[in-house]
Amino acid sequence: MPLLSEGIETRQKQRRKKRNSYALLVGPSVFLYGVFIIFPVIFSGVFGFTEWDGVGIPQFIGFDNYVSIFSDPVFLFDLRNNFLIVAISVFGQLPIGFVVAYIIYRKLVVGGKVFETVLFLPITISAVVIAILWNQIFGPSGLLTALMRLLVNDPRYVFAVFENRVFAMVPILFVILWMYTGVYMIIFIANLQSISPSVFEAAVIDGASEGQILWRIVIPAMTNILFTTSIFAISGSLKSFDLIFAMTGGGPAHYTEVVAIYMYLQTFRFYNFGYGSAVSVVIVALSLGLITLLRVSYKRIEKRFG
Repeated sequence: MPLLSEGIETRQKQRRKKRNSYALLVGPSVFLYGVFIIFPVIFSGVFGFTEWDGVGIPQFIGFDNYVSIFSDPVFLFDLRNNFLIVAISVFGQLPIGFVVAYIIYRKLVVGGKVFETVLFLPITISAVVIAILWNQIFGPSGLLTALMRLLVNDPRYVFAVFENRVFAMVPILFVILWMYTGVYMIIFIANLQSISPSVFEAAVIDGASEGQILWRIVIPAMTNILFTTSIFAISGSLKSFDLIFAMTGGGPAHYTEVVAIYMYLQTFRFYNFGYGSAVSVVIVALSLGLITLLRVSYKRIEKRFG
């Protein structure tokens, strides 16, 4: 009996040590996550139901902010722009990044490392610098304007795509595609390297074509990382701010404005903190909704590939 009690006491001490170790290692991260993520979300959720200009006591107004948000045509147009960014991210950056990563990994092109470096280079440059550089191309007095003046032989020609309500987002979407595709390419290459080369060798020996290898070996092995990168693409698209703000400021006439810029203007330019908080809650809700739809799609894909 004494030996049994000693053994139980020893196990209890070991459990306490483990709990203390976990608390010591994880505690600071949980604390910082709560301070910088959880608290701001709760704060925004509460203030989203108030009218407050930053001075005095906030006035509770219920769902009035949310009604105003979804009845504001500027917000709805900004939401449309955000969905365009989500589309170019999920259906542009990810497929191109995956295909390029596969081509480089399988050495289907000469000089793969050069392509890898060139495609990854944009993400190493500040978004503000990139915005300034591309403004020198797409701006009214930029490179495209000079080129078109030569082609059409009209010194008065101005490339004014940003003044077109429908197509103003096209240059920004192109820059976003160019800037972030390399990030996903690197992620895909890193995960392709985790697949054993013997699997590819066996498939080639069995007479599998490159398409069969891609469809039956690579994609099933990469479904998890495809799901994860899709979450990154969606969440990053809905909070897009720095590149667009530096490139156009959301103008002209809100044509290139997105929800994050809309929230910034309402909060810090018009001092409507309650309204801005409500917009931030909408962004979080949209992210969670799209990620939930993605999870449902992922489960179906997982069943498809076994």
